[in-house]
Amino acid sequence: MCGRYASSRRPEDLVEEFEIVRSRVGTPLEPDFNVAPTKEVYAVVERPPSAEPGEVREPPERQLRVLRWGLVPSWAKDPAIGNKMINARMETVADKPAYKRAFAKRRCLLPADGYFEWYPTSQLTASGKPRKQPFFIRPQDHGTLAMAGLYEIWRDPTRGDDDPERFRWTCTVLTTQAEDAVGHIHDRMPLMVEPERWSAWLDPTAPQDSLLDLLAPAAPGRLEAYPVSTLVSNVRNNGPELITPLPLDEVVQ
Repeated sequence: MCGRYASSRRPEDLVEEFEIVRSRVGTPLEPDFNVAPTKEVYAVVERPPSAEPGEVREPPERQLRVLRWGLVPSWAKDPAIGNKMINARMETVADKPAYKRAFAKRRCLLPADGYFEWYPTSQLTASGKPRKQPFFIRPQDHGTLAMAGLYEIWRDPTRGDDDPERFRWTCTVLTTQAEDAVGHIHDRMPLMVEPERWSAWLDPTAPQDSLLDLLAPAAPGRLEAYPVSTLVSNVRNNGPELITPLPLDEVVQ
């Protein structure tokens, strides 16, 4: 799975790297080295310029937006469902009711510096459970990780038609079986979309039967994993020290 990640790129850098036509970012997000579910995150989408539901549609353009991590389906009665929908499995995403409509039309890219996973060690906690050592997993070249995602727009029935907060934009990360280099840490990993496939993945008109062919686990050797401080286990902690490699003598064995 992918339950935490780091995202420190500035919006202007993402606009350049992802060839964004229009930024819909109001106040830029602070660099976040401990992105957790329900937090706001940057997402690359293709939407018409008049992108709010109900407005006149124009040809889609590539946009940078801020979404909340934890997908809330459009039919949901309670938005709290999003707290549990941070990941969508590649193997079932095209069929599951919670994801299939978004998979068909509302795909996105979620830029990240890398993501965290926890590996159970031989040490035990006071309750008898294995202590877990966090690892940070990122591209070998330290470039941006473009994670495959889906997004939805949920209409809050408690807000009026003139309320700018009546629509909630949310997202989820697609996951797959981990490749061997990081599979010993966790058996699942986020799916990545290579730059040459960004346009096809984001295209809301792309044939659905071709979408899964655009996705593949990272090529062997593309990612590196190293242990980091257990400070990342607390969502209140944040800062670049969370992705600093941990000295070997401090690693939980």
